[in-house]
Amino acid sequence: MTLAGELSAESKMGEIMETLPGAKRALFAKYHLGGCSSCAFSDNESLAELAKRSDLAAEEMLEHLLASHAHDEQMVISPTEAKRRMDDGETIRFLDIRTREEHEAVAIPGSDFFTQESQQAFFALDPATFILIYDHQGKGMLDQVAWFRGHKMNNTFGLKGGIDAWSREVDPSIQRYRLEMD
Repeated sequence: MTLAGELSAESKMGEIMETLPGAKRALFAKYHLGGCSSCAFSDNESLAELAKRSDLAAEEMLEHLLASHAHDEQMVISPTEAKRRMDDGETIRFLDIRTREEHEAVAIPGSDFFTQESQQAFFALDPATFILIYDHQGKGMLDQVAWFRGHKMNNTFGLKGGIDAWSREVDPSIQRYRLEMD
């Protein structure tokens, strides 16, 4: 796996998206790239190629992506850190944002399944409630974490690596699985 510091303007967009899970959100927010068919990019296109056709500076774009990633890293915690906090007596409210089928098949014990219908109940919780949002592999939860924080739920974090990492690092009794669309 590529590390954030190993990325360059010549890195392919697929590699950037894999290494920096919030990159698509960061590109769209600042440059309006990647959100629709007119501004889309392919996994095989390099950042330099995307910058050139968008009349932008690739190095500045990379700096923005890395700064956004550093910010995103402050919104996630590792499974081992979450377990340590639980062992220290901290209460964590786990929130599963995967599909209902995934949640019903395998879930972190005691976790809540998130639906549009249940969102107001979560926003009605004490803002100090420690909420830990998880998905399958930690690739899609940052938007939800940011959304919760935007609704004043500032003690909301994402589980780095998702339920898959939780199974590997904390609770091997949780069955691991693979989705064809991952």
